[in-house]
Amino acid sequence: MGKTEIAVALAEELGAEIVSADSMQVYRGLPIVTNQPSAEQLARVPHHLVGTVDPRDEFSVSRYAGLAAEAIDDTLRRGRRVIVAGGSGLYLRAALGGLTFGGPPSAARRPGLEALAATDPGALRERLLRADPAAYAAIDADNPRRVLRALEAHEAGTAPPRDELWSTAGLSREVRLWCLDVDREGLRERVERRVDEMASRGLLSEVAAAPRPLSRTVAQAIGVREMLAVLAGELPLDQALARMKARTRGYVRRQLTWMRKLNADIIPTSARPPESVAREIAARLS
Repeated sequence: MGKTEIAVALAEELGAEIVSADSMQVYRGLPIVTNQPSAEQLARVPHHLVGTVDPRDEFSVSRYAGLAAEAIDDTLRRGRRVIVAGGSGLYLRAALGGLTFGGPPSAARRPGLEALAATDPGALRERLLRADPAAYAAIDADNPRRVLRALEAHEAGTAPPRDELWSTAGLSREVRLWCLDVDREGLRERVERRVDEMASRGLLSEVAAAPRPLSRTVAQAIGVREMLAVLAGELPLDQALARMKARTRGYVRRQLTWMRKLNADIIPTSARPPESVAREIAARLS
């Protein structure tokens, strides 16, 4: 059972709309590789910030924050409740308010840092640790994109957005935070199954058909980099899928670490249908 189906069931219970907090689901034409809600789920409940950005365009958390604020404000003005679902802690924080942002990425610095992140992420982490220990301690240092952005901000003399969201203190909106309590072994099996299903649904063809040149942001998405390597003849498909599974497991571990620190209500989900979880959340809200 995934968080998307629970969010959809909860939105139906509450008469709410869903704002995605996923940095990759915003891209148009890549529903498989970015694991967007299905057509059936999109038909059941209005979704915002899903499939709206051209994959040739760069996308940032600061841009997302503005779009999310507009979507949330518009939904509330229409008398509907809002569910912000999925994605990373940083994007959730951006949707809820309270982040400050430095200047835009440096066109001169970014390519070199991205090359280092791709070839030697350990060296990138060490570089940030030496340059700015406080920034290193404040972010998810296992996420190369976060390390890159923090190092980039340090070298530009600006303050990077922090990854933490351990409480609702300081947020610009009144919110309730909910974390899904999942079985780790079952979650690992779902990761394996989901990647295999993505492949069977046309993952490789989807990436092949995407407009070029893909933005640097999209090219970093789990699955895109691997499929591009297959298309270039650099990697067999089975090895690419294995790498996708490994990267996804790492991402899930980071999410679970973040959620353990989050000051949120915990909802058990193992062996429960999405409607049951949604009804429990709705009951607690009332």
